[in-house]
Amino acid sequence: MTKHMDLAGILLSAAVLLCCTAFGSGYMGNLAVWMSIAAVMATSLRFVLLIGELNFATAAFFGLGAYFTGYVVTHTELPFVVTLLLGSLLALVISVIFGCITLRVRGPYFLLVGFAFTEALRILYTRSDALGGNSGMVGIFPPAWLDPYFPYFATVLCFALIVALLFIERSHLGKIFVAIRDNENVVRSVGIRVFAAKVLCFAIGSAVAGLAGALHAYANNVISPLDFGFMLSIFALAYLKVGGEDSPLGPIVGAVLLVGIASYAQSLGGTEHILYGLAIIVSVLFMPKGLVGQTAMVKRP
Repeated sequence: MTKHMDLAGILLSAAVLLCCTAFGSGYMGNLAVWMSIAAVMATSLRFVLLIGELNFATAAFFGLGAYFTGYVVTHTELPFVVTLLLGSLLALVISVIFGCITLRVRGPYFLLVGFAFTEALRILYTRSDALGGNSGMVGIFPPAWLDPYFPYFATVLCFALIVALLFIERSHLGKIFVAIRDNENVVRSVGIRVFAAKVLCFAIGSAVAGLAGALHAYANNVISPLDFGFMLSIFALAYLKVGGEDSPLGPIVGAVLLVGIASYAQSLGGTEHILYGLAIIVSVLFMPKGLVGQTAMVKRP
């Protein structure tokens, strides 16, 4: 029953954001897209947590997808779908290489390597004239025929990615990932190649983050190195912790709440970070399992 409720909750969230796009202002449509992209990024972070590793390189692969798609769009005339897939493909390839090198370390060491990789890429973007340097890249527009419907397309694609990750998590492969987190020695004893499975989980999550980054480039039309620093990974972690990491709905709830708070607070004269921080503190202190987990505990007899 829980499996069906998770899927129903995800689809209901998608329907609500699509309704906001359909019946709200143009800004509401853009806000729904930003919430959806944030939810995908947090979900990809949660997916890698299945193997017990906190992926602080999420922002790096998000940025790779955004920058490569932006470069392809502004320098070629490739079809829209191809540009999206290329951003995800680059993130996938780099994540496999990165994972093969770094997944041999664990815990805080893996986290620090991810942080360093993210910052190294950000510095590379600032020093690359081909990528616009500090000014970033501009003119990343979806095709004219899609432009009026882009908020719908982006929202649907984001939630399709979330559902796909849910299905993988609930599959036999997902059970292997969770078993590795619980006791990788037992998994190794039954003949499963633990390291290869870890790299696969990491690559899947990173490829999804790369595709979300490609959507981000199209949604904003402009990207800059400051968009993809380590703070982006911290935001993704905040979405996950506030919403709750035990449920697939957690990243969605956290992303919608915190992106909504940040959007509203921008009109209050730069206080968005204060409200953002307060939301995180309240969640960690009083709802350690997040909003979704706390709600489930209240409902439990």
